[in-house]
Amino acid sequence: MAAKTATPRILPSARGRRNARAARTVALVAFDGVHPLDITGPASVFGAASFFQPGAYQVLIASPRGGSLATASAVALADTVALARLPRRLDTVLVAGGSEDALYQAILGDGVGAWLAKVAPSVRRIGSVCTGAFALAAAGLLDGRRATTHWRACGLLQELVPSARVEPDAIHTLDGPICTSAGVTAGIDLALALVEQDLGRAVAAEVARELVVFLRRPGGQSQFSEGLAAQAGTSDRMGELITWMVEHPDADLSVPALAARAAMSERNFARVFARETGQTPARFAEQARLERARFFLETSDGSLEQIAAQSGFGSLDALQRAFRRHLRVTPAAYRARFSAPRRRS
Repeated sequence: MAAKTATPRILPSARGRRNARAARTVALVAFDGVHPLDITGPASVFGAASFFQPGAYQVLIASPRGGSLATASAVALADTVALARLPRRLDTVLVAGGSEDALYQAILGDGVGAWLAKVAPSVRRIGSVCTGAFALAAAGLLDGRRATTHWRACGLLQELVPSARVEPDAIHTLDGPICTSAGVTAGIDLALALVEQDLGRAVAAEVARELVVFLRRPGGQSQFSEGLAAQAGTSDRMGELITWMVEHPDADLSVPALAARAAMSERNFARVFARETGQTPARFAEQARLERARFFLETSDGSLEQIAAQSGFGSLDALQRAFRRHLRVTPAAYRARFSAPRRRS
C-alpha cells in the first residue's frame, strides 16, 4: 500500500490566494561558529507558515562564501548560498548570532557588515537574532532605532551604538524595517511576529501550535521570567511553590496562605523564601502578577478591570500602581505599544 502524503491544511484566509503574490524570499545569514538554533528556529517558523499558506516564503540559508559551515554546536549547515549569489530581490534578511570571535570574523573579516549596508535599501525588512544585532550595528542600521540582543550583550551594544535605544528587557523589537531579537530561542518569537505581520494572527497561531511554542510566551516582552530566575537557586520544595505561584497569580499569595501550602511556619517560610530567592514573598507575588498582566495586555482584548482580576491584582488601581512602579508606564500605554501588531496588506 502506498504511503499517504501529508496534505497542507489551508486556513480559510488563505483559500483562493495561494498564488496572489510571489513568495517572500527570506535570507537567514549564517557564518562559521554560528549558533545553529538562531538559524533553524526562524527557518522552522517560516517553513511551517508555508505549510499552512503554500508559497508564502522561500527560505535561503546564506553565508559569506557559501558551502558548508561548522556551527557552535555538533551540527553543520550544508549547501549555504554565498551572499554574492543571493537573489537581487530579498524580502527579509535576518542575521544570526555567535561567539564574539566568530562574529568579529563574519562582520569585518568576511564582510557581512558591509554587505548588510549595501543591501539594506532594497530589502523590505532586515533584522537579527541574538548577537547578530552587532552586524546590524556595524552596518549603521541601528542608529536611532529600538533594538535588543542577548541580555548579556545589551550593555556592549548600547556602548557601540549610543544613539540606539537598546532594550535589555525585550524579547524582540520591531522598529520600522529593522527588527531584532533577544538570545537564541527568541529568534522563534521574532519570526512568529513577522509571520503575524505578513499573514495574520490565524496563520501565526497555527505555526505556533505546530511547533508547540507560545505565539506570545508568558512574560510577554520580557527576556526574564521572575519564576525562572527565582527557581535557579531554590530547593525542590520552594521551587515547586514558585511554579505554583506563577501559574496561579490570582490565588491568595499572602505569607500565611503560602506558608500553609509549604507546611512551614510563617516566620520560617518568609525567611527561607527570601534567602533562596533574594526577595520577599510579597515582591515575588507582585512580579508574577505583573508578568501575567503583561501577557493579557499583549494578547487579549479584555478590559483593564478584567485583566486586573485575572492577574490577581484585584483592582484596576492596584494594577496601575504596579505598572507605574515597575515599568514606568500605564497598563493602557503598555498595551498600545506591545499588543499584537495589525496585519499589513
